[in-house]
Amino acid sequence: MELTTCARPYAKAAFEYARDSSRLSEWSDMLSLCASVTAYQKVVDMLGNPQLSGAQQADAIIGLCQGDLDKPVENYLRVLSEHRRLKLLPEIVVLYAQLKAEQERSQQVQVTSAYPLSQEQQDRLAEKMAVRLERSVHLVTEIDSSILGGVIVKAGDLVIDGSLRARLSKLADAMIS
Repeated sequence: MELTTCARPYAKAAFEYARDSSRLSEWSDMLSLCASVTAYQKVVDMLGNPQLSGAQQADAIIGLCQGDLDKPVENYLRVLSEHRRLKLLPEIVVLYAQLKAEQERSQQVQVTSAYPLSQEQQDRLAEKMAVRLERSVHLVTEIDSSILGGVIVKAGDLVIDGSLRARLSKLADAMIS
């Protein structure tokens, strides 16, 4: 929770700049790239090294991104580094994505099924979720054979567990009581 609290103003600032310059998707891509760079253990160690200045840390991340960042994002990284906040990049990306989705009235929906869903099933599910959530929906599917059958749908705080495993568990609880 503390990371989210610290990252929120930085994510909001990045979002507002990107929105005002009509570059939401580009900033999303560049911030995601920066966050993925900070996942490498050598970069984690570098960010924890108090002997390196913030400017040196920012320069290292910018260098690792190999010219895929524009000047405003590089400047943003320098501001983060001045405040020793480069470690927050993964959380900033998550918060930025939430702000972007809200702006675009879209929602990512995680669908877990026991077996692969056909394109028709995915389209039908996306359509029904779009009506329920009142926004456009992007499905991310995952296979988990342990749910036996059915699907589990997660959209933000909403969880719909229509798995066979959950139904069997409810039936077992009813038989025991």
